[in-house]
Parts: sequence; structure tokens; C-alpha cells
Amino acid sequence: MARVLIVGGFLAVIFWVFSIVDVAAQPASRHRGVSKGIWVLIVVLLPVVGGILWFALGRRRRGDTSQETVPLGPDDDAEVLRRMSDAEADARIRKLEEELARLDDEADGADPRS
Repeated sequence: MARVLIVGGFLAVIFWVFSIVDVAAQPASRHRGVSKGIWVLIVVLLPVVGGILWFALGRRRRGDTSQETVPLGPDDDAEVLRRMSDAEADARIRKLEEELARLDDEADGADPRS
């Protein structure tokens, strides 16, 4: 029985440390609910329960954009592309190609040592 308690305690400490590191390493945009500092306090003050709360409630997954607003460019917005006529699309492509050619010309004429 003592071995089970020692192993369980050891695993609890490992989980606690992993939870603290995970909270501290995540960018602020990946925290749900409260701020990053509050999550660190929760995980530190409530060792196992805080870690479970962090992974269950506080950590936003990579693909989770439920409360996050992701700015879209006009080429990424399907509604803008549907409203755009073929002539507008062709003019936009032509303008982008001209800008790309201008940037290529500038890069070709640049001094490679600078």
C-alpha cells in the first residue's frame, strides 16, 4: 500500500509541475476564462485539481476559434469573393502581378552585400 501511495504521489507531483509549465508556456490568447496569472495561481495553489481544471476548462486548443476573432484578408473571405465580379477579380490579379514584378525588379537591382 505504501508503494502505491509513493508512486501516486510521485505521479501527482509530475502532473502538477507539467501543469504549471503548460500554463506558463501558453500564450495569453490560448487561455480561457481568466487571465494567465490567475491560472498560474489556481494550478500552484490547487496542485492536482488546478491541473485538471486547467486542462479541462482553461486551455484553448489550437483549432478552437470559438471566442477568437481571426481577421481575414479579402482573398480569404468567401463572401467577398462571391460578390467580386470577374472583371474586378482580373483587375485585382493584374494589379498584384504588376506589384510582384516591381518587387522582383527592385530585388534584382539591390546590392547583395547590404
